[in-house]
Amino acid sequence: MAEQLGFLTLIPPVVAILLAILTRQVFISLLTGIFLGYVILAGGNLWLGFLDTLQGMVDVFADAGNTRTIMFCALVGALIVFMQASGGVAGFIAAVERRLQHYENQRDGRGRIVVQLLAWLTGALVFVESSISVLTVGTLYRPIFDKLGLSREKLAYIADSSSAPSSILIPFNGWGAFIMTLLAAEGFANPFGTMIQALGYNFYAILALLLVPVIILSGRDFGPMKKAQERAASGRVLSKGATPVVDTELTDIAPKEGVRPRSRNMIIPIIVMVFFMPVMLAYTGWADARELLGEGANAGAMLFQSIGSGSGSTAVLTAVTLSILVSIIVYKAQGIFGIRESVDLVLKGIAGLIPLALLMLLAFAIGALCRKLETGIYVSEVAQQFITPGLVPFLVFLVTCFIAFSTGTSWGTFAIMVPIAVPMATEMDANVLMAVAAVLGGGVFGDHCSPISDTTILSSMASATDHVDHVKTQLPYAGIAGGAAALIYLLLGLL
Repeated sequence: MAEQLGFLTLIPPVVAILLAILTRQVFISLLTGIFLGYVILAGGNLWLGFLDTLQGMVDVFADAGNTRTIMFCALVGALIVFMQASGGVAGFIAAVERRLQHYENQRDGRGRIVVQLLAWLTGALVFVESSISVLTVGTLYRPIFDKLGLSREKLAYIADSSSAPSSILIPFNGWGAFIMTLLAAEGFANPFGTMIQALGYNFYAILALLLVPVIILSGRDFGPMKKAQERAASGRVLSKGATPVVDTELTDIAPKEGVRPRSRNMIIPIIVMVFFMPVMLAYTGWADARELLGEGANAGAMLFQSIGSGSGSTAVLTAVTLSILVSIIVYKAQGIFGIRESVDLVLKGIAGLIPLALLMLLAFAIGALCRKLETGIYVSEVAQQFITPGLVPFLVFLVTCFIAFSTGTSWGTFAIMVPIAVPMATEMDANVLMAVAAVLGGGVFGDHCSPISDTTILSSMASATDHVDHVKTQLPYAGIAGGAAALIYLLLGLL
């Protein structure tokens, strides 16, 4: 197929990328790329290409893993609304503020350092979903940052740089399920194990996460962030002419009137969700592990193998569903919501994340299309004439960064690049694990730098800062981690 079509195999992903750059419309760009791909497969017949495009999106749901992952993304919205409307988020914020109260009047170095570190730690620990992490950090620490003379730009940076990196490094969440689904589609027998092994090569995520406490502890802010910190210390929360990005629908769903805020209404659903993810991985993979290792295998080895063989999509869907069911029971027992009210909130939350579910549908569809076109094989055949196998991760990282920056979505970028990078690395006998990690790290790096990224915008909203100021102040820090990651890939490739 790749030999027959030649450069035509590149048209769908390239058009999707270029359109995203020019229009900033990721959905239209991906859909156009998919349509062009099926027109190519149909020999230029527009009508057949149109019909095959529709069928291609329908076929996404033929894969149960895809369907479960899309359902998970929608249900996470329900969980977010539940935790906010029940007073769980407000209660958690109040509980943490009480413990941090003695720092509010301490404008000395120690108090400021501790609060920033706690904000970073909170973002890293709420790895269930990057949006929840960003919203929690921004909403929780914004008043304290203002009182301590810390800039909102610094808060937005901490929230942004602790959410996605931790979500991708601790993959018991939708990120992990999505990545495992992409890897399974590329023929990996143990997608969870492959993802875990690749984490050690995800240099950007590791460096971005570690750079935050280094900057905080050293106290050496630089560039636009230094000016923002100096301005905030003088009592000016925002820069001159700044317009805070605040969307109350995203950041502040008020608790139900008359409800007493309780932190457990947020903590219990998260604990249930996090607990059942590895449990369900082990449960769904136990039969395969027993068949592989035999009846008399060591319990520890069985557990590790079963988690590696388990279904990530089943695990996250079951975990979020149980979390919602437990939430309904807990809130009903407290007299907060009735059953009908709970159902209405679930539907409201699902509606809020329909755009993300649609993005995943298109992402899965273009990934399947690239496999049909054998885009990755063609790229590898061309690349073999110009580069050595060792440079594959470095180049994959750079290309992925560019795509994520241009489109503003790391997940959409993963869907485009994984079906290209894996066959390319395999055909060229390059390090496949490092190539996978380069895609994941490059997607997060480009997403961090992009002014149209949803997480970047959400960080600005949650921190109530000017969006342009957030992008300008974060870019040098992300650039350091990204540049270092690229250099590591290059040196490893040369060596």
